[in-house]
Amino acid sequence: MKPAPRTPYVLRAALAVAFGTSLAAFAQTPPAPTPPAPGAPVTPSPAATTPGSPAAGPAAAAAPRPFKDVIKDAKESKGFFTLWQKDDKVWFEVKPDQLDKPFFLSIIQTNGLGDGRFFGGLMGPSAMVHLKKVGNQMQLIANNNRFRADAKSPTEMAMKTSFSESLIASGAVASAPHPETKAVLVEANAMLLIDIAGAATTLETVYRIPYALDSRNSSLAKAETSDTATGFNTSLHFSVAKLPAPPLVPNPASPQVPPPRNVPDARSLFLGYRLNFAQLPAVPMKPRVADERVGYFTTGFQNLSEEAKLNNNVHYVNRWRLEKKDPSAALSEPVKPIVYWLDKNIPVKHRQAIIDGILVWNDAFERIGFKNAVQAKVQPDDATFDTADINYATVRWYLTSDGGPAIGPSHADPRTGEIVDADIMFTDSFTRGGRRFIVEDAPRAHEAHLPILGGNANFCHFANESHSEAEFAMDILEARGDLDPTSPEADKFVYDYVKEVMTHEVGHTLGLRHNFRSSTVFTAAQLKDPAFTKKNGVVGSVMDYPPFNIPLKGEPKPDYVHPGLGPYDYWAIEYAYKPLDPATEKEELEKIAARGAKETWLAYGTDEDSFIGGSPQGMDPTVNVWDLTDDPLGYYKKRLELSRELWARLQSKELAPGESYDGLRRSFLAGFQQMGRGMLPVTKYIGGVVQLRDRAGSGRLPFTPVPASQQREALKVLNDGLFSVDSFKFKPEFLASLPHSRLDYFDQLVRGNITPQPMVSVPNTVLGLQRTALDQVMSDVVATRISDSQVISKDGTNAFRLSELYDSLQASIWSELKSGKEITPMRRNLQREHLRRVAGSLVRPAGSQPADARSLMRMNAQQLAAELRASQAKPAYSKETRAHLAESLNTLDEALKAPLQRAGV
Repeated sequence: MKPAPRTPYVLRAALAVAFGTSLAAFAQTPPAPTPPAPGAPVTPSPAATTPGSPAAGPAAAAAPRPFKDVIKDAKESKGFFTLWQKDDKVWFEVKPDQLDKPFFLSIIQTNGLGDGRFFGGLMGPSAMVHLKKVGNQMQLIANNNRFRADAKSPTEMAMKTSFSESLIASGAVASAPHPETKAVLVEANAMLLIDIAGAATTLETVYRIPYALDSRNSSLAKAETSDTATGFNTSLHFSVAKLPAPPLVPNPASPQVPPPRNVPDARSLFLGYRLNFAQLPAVPMKPRVADERVGYFTTGFQNLSEEAKLNNNVHYVNRWRLEKKDPSAALSEPVKPIVYWLDKNIPVKHRQAIIDGILVWNDAFERIGFKNAVQAKVQPDDATFDTADINYATVRWYLTSDGGPAIGPSHADPRTGEIVDADIMFTDSFTRGGRRFIVEDAPRAHEAHLPILGGNANFCHFANESHSEAEFAMDILEARGDLDPTSPEADKFVYDYVKEVMTHEVGHTLGLRHNFRSSTVFTAAQLKDPAFTKKNGVVGSVMDYPPFNIPLKGEPKPDYVHPGLGPYDYWAIEYAYKPLDPATEKEELEKIAARGAKETWLAYGTDEDSFIGGSPQGMDPTVNVWDLTDDPLGYYKKRLELSRELWARLQSKELAPGESYDGLRRSFLAGFQQMGRGMLPVTKYIGGVVQLRDRAGSGRLPFTPVPASQQREALKVLNDGLFSVDSFKFKPEFLASLPHSRLDYFDQLVRGNITPQPMVSVPNTVLGLQRTALDQVMSDVVATRISDSQVISKDGTNAFRLSELYDSLQASIWSELKSGKEITPMRRNLQREHLRRVAGSLVRPAGSQPADARSLMRMNAQQLAAELRASQAKPAYSKETRAHLAESLNTLDEALKAPLQRAGV
């Protein structure tokens, strides 16, 4: 199932959460009228105080009350912003020197829905902001950090008049100035109980329901302050007067999105947010310029004073400030270490694996001179500090009903890229699933979701998708008898799994991006060697998505999970964190970055490299998730072999009397998921182009077409593994033994989820894989790349040609026309998909379709039509097959004689 499309605003916010970047401004729209809560009487809404509303301007001239009268009997808390609290009212004190002075705003979601990306503990957007007093109105304004210029220069003056800032919130000044300090009071309740995070937009995007903020039933849950930060916890009520009625006739092409399912009444829900007002570092950290050859999240801006440069974009590495206590020592503790606090809600049994996953990064920091740079502490049970406080980098546990990602976002100072806060989130679903796939106590939540390569780039899906990898690994090992589900070895399996995920997420909070090319640095022979994997792991970087290193039957048992850091991780930490002499820093950084082209184990390719180049799967077959070895194509063949081994074992498995069928169904579908993760990346080899991030002088070119021999081999793997007649054959009695869990089936119907299928539809499951593969290999983008590659290929005469692709696909998909064999329902489905694409190309080709592709399609269509005519004389076919062939021939004949309809004409 493909995710719902994201609006640009939501996509931008999601990228900020996933990649730890800061939003320079928060998009705000005028608030909709507040709907009544379910069953509540309709009353006029209070005057809005959010951007875009009439009340957002200066308030009417009414003399504010004296300072001392407003705070009478209120409790004072001194800090960054001094707070005054009385009953449910909170005022914060704004001194004259705090006006128009930048500070940091970060938003953390403290309470969620356990569904739809609304998770308690999720890091929201951040910005550099300032307070501005306009008449009797106090405005919270987000600075525009996208553009910079030299201070007090004419360009800076022009910049300030050219680009707008954004209003975040505003509220009336509640008091006259203090007679001595001249500070004024602002009521936090009135100013901050608005939808600053843009939750209403996200709710509507996820659930397609126009929820609106109900200010009357929202509240300020907590306010606290320290010397460096002031935090406000809000509880916001969102409601809608009525839920949309379901359609009388369901439309499969536009399925209805179910409302939130984890609340008692979907018309009403609460979301909690922590708003942190924090002091920016008084002395900005010296920034380190980013390099595209080493993967880091960055803080970027346009330097408008750099007129001489062709590209005036500047990118700083996002990193923590690490400084040695003793700069002269080869190994020194830092002045301020990076401390991760484990939230007290984390189950005790998983804490050690999490701590070990954090501390393993000290190995990399020790190589560049830092001792105990990274520390882990557990929040005491009686602790009162809030882990959503910006002063604490944390690891938090959250619950979800449908699986969720582990996330490692961070917030950085937009001036320098200095990371000031990080909050790792761990869901219980994959650890609970770790036990689930051992004890078989429940079915998987998303058993029918087949993978799309690269996943959703907006979030780190490592933990969520690694869950299914772990399930498949355990299925294979248990079926072979290599692993007892109740043994200490099974406990270690889960420990290794949790530790690996934690190490990966900590890497994100240190600033590192994904590295999906690191899985290609070791050979298949090395990964079969237990001694090698114990010492080196299974990939070049823990920032990859490595699958479990499962051997084929009869092979020795290597390490299943990557045990720690890889060579790339040490290199990346060196680039961002190694102390360097400012006088030679530029030259030293160039030397470090240039190593990537010389040392193969430092290979790097990230999210956009995995899907860049157009078409569903992208163009570079060496940058993928869930692959291993320097021969990804060979690994995909192995994955196919493992899936078939699992299916064979399942079909011969005898269940004990009274044993549920749930585990059998789950394991069967796991095989399809693994096949999808193997077969779909194979399509990237066809028309594939390897892209590198090298600079001039490396000895390598930025783009290199995949050798024709590998493209032909990939096409053979697809034809034999996904498109052949014999790929999917199962015992009928086995397929009749795969019911959906009866209790879960009813529960999902009641909660309004997608109607679950009571039986496994193998034809539909297979067709989903085949469609995705055909979408890639028969796309116009791939056709264009195949043609273009002949121009840049050194061996142009032996280059892979478009005619080879179309001829091979047609011969494989329609093989029964020559063999005379009966065409099964699954094969008829595949042939219709192929025919639909061919006919569409003839009747209404897209404007992006190369001319050669269109002419080849027409020639092949004529050949296929001739074969279909000849096949009608064969009496061995069933009536269903004869009808299918007759309809196919009619479709082709009509398409061949139809007038050409060019797109855009």
